[in-house]
Amino acid sequence: MAIAYGNVYVAQVAMGANSEQTLIAMREAEAYPGPSLILAYSQCITHGIDPRLGLKQAARATASGYWPLFRFDPTMRKRGMDPFRLDSTRPPIPLEEYRENEVRFSGLMRTRPDEAREMPIQAQRSVEEKYRIYEGLAARDGSRFVPHWEEV
Repeated sequence: MAIAYGNVYVAQVAMGANSEQTLIAMREAEAYPGPSLILAYSQCITHGIDPRLGLKQAARATASGYWPLFRFDPTMRKRGMDPFRLDSTRPPIPLEEYRENEVRFSGLMRTRPDEAREMPIQAQRSVEEKYRIYEGLAARDGSRFVPHWEEV
């Protein structure tokens, strides 16, 4: 949603997936002459992940497409470049491989088995669609991102 404003630096990062991308995003956000927002993947105790394995789970989140890495830097337009950069590859593992490690998902099978069988299918479709949208944004000409207020 913040990207829609057109003048906000936005990044989605996961230290366990790509520490270099995380550092770049932090530096870019700090240097950006306006509002910046960094969304960082972080597990919580209710996910049921051993804290020592948190970075590996973050890598799985990105590899499954659940948490794609990207940066949106409005200053790139001034250089004639696309402000949206997709920093993660097309998901190499199915979403279920990420989800199976977390009790918040496995617990659903015990309490609502019918819904739990259908949800992974819907979730996988959602992840694939989100990634297609991000690929489309990354392939656009940067001039198409000019916010309304800059055109005047």
